[in-house]
Amino acid sequence: MAEPRLSDLDFVDLYVCLEGNGTSHYHKQKTREDDGNDAEVPPEFKTAIDELRDYLKVKFVEDEMGFTYESVRMRGAKVRTAGGVLWAALRKINTIPPAVDKLGLPPPLVPHLKGLGRRQGLILICGSTGQGKTTTASSLLADYLSTLGGVAFTIEDPVEYDLEGRHNEHGFCYQTEVKEDHEWALLLKRSLRWHPRYIFVGEMRTPEAANQLLRAATSGHLVMTTMHSGSVEEALEGLLQLAEQAVGERATTLLASGLAAVMHQTILQQGLQLSYYITDPINPASPFRNVIRDKRIGQIRTFLDQQSSLVLRTGKLFREGGDN
Repeated sequence: MAEPRLSDLDFVDLYVCLEGNGTSHYHKQKTREDDGNDAEVPPEFKTAIDELRDYLKVKFVEDEMGFTYESVRMRGAKVRTAGGVLWAALRKINTIPPAVDKLGLPPPLVPHLKGLGRRQGLILICGSTGQGKTTTASSLLADYLSTLGGVAFTIEDPVEYDLEGRHNEHGFCYQTEVKEDHEWALLLKRSLRWHPRYIFVGEMRTPEAANQLLRAATSGHLVMTTMHSGSVEEALEGLLQLAEQAVGERATTLLASGLAAVMHQTILQQGLQLSYYITDPINPASPFRNVIRDKRIGQIRTFLDQQSSLVLRTGKLFREGGDN
């Protein structure tokens, strides 16, 4: 029986010791059946890891790099620890994001998320590390490109899904990677020259990038971004704090006007736990938007709970007559 190859190892993150006595270990994707915790690479993969180590020692000449090894696309970073051990951390880059219907989202919510592709504004997807934020964003973007068409421009660090190129007859995606923090805002500004229908920013990190993102979201584009946060409230407050450093108090007006949807997700063994709100596109003075304008973000929980309950009961986002 042939020894397993690296492509047979079900990993999201793989840690390989290049110099020293460290034991290779990895993370799986969190699922209902697996908690995604760290584990040592099984012994049967020893030959595959040894060959990968030999490859990396020759090819891994930069501190960070992307590469393809045995048909597996990865993004890597290396560091020498205080103990003198040289490690490489490798993140698998998946080829195709799953369909939106396969993400584990509440079925009544799926048509509304797909419908966001026809809107302009900001879709903010938040959660802690490893909770599938980029997977959700990439799946939505792929769906919009395939079903609605248009041009997408992505700014990522690193690219985690391969969306580059043609999507059906009328969709096309350009993917870019950043290496330095100052490049986020620069690429966001440059992306507008491509006249994109959609812009995806892999992670919001700098004040000027937050400013550019909110401006794009209020000028005819559908913008998606991810943020590390423990809740919807923390994500909105964090985005405002970044943007206010660049544009001051106008940040609240830009966010209130431009927000199309916000969602926080956590992968649990029993499934995907989701907290979300999709704004009313025809009601610029809705109570939810006004709460953001008044910087009373701590009060939005009621709106999130009401909409979630209404969607599950009726399939609708709003009660008759408008916003919740």
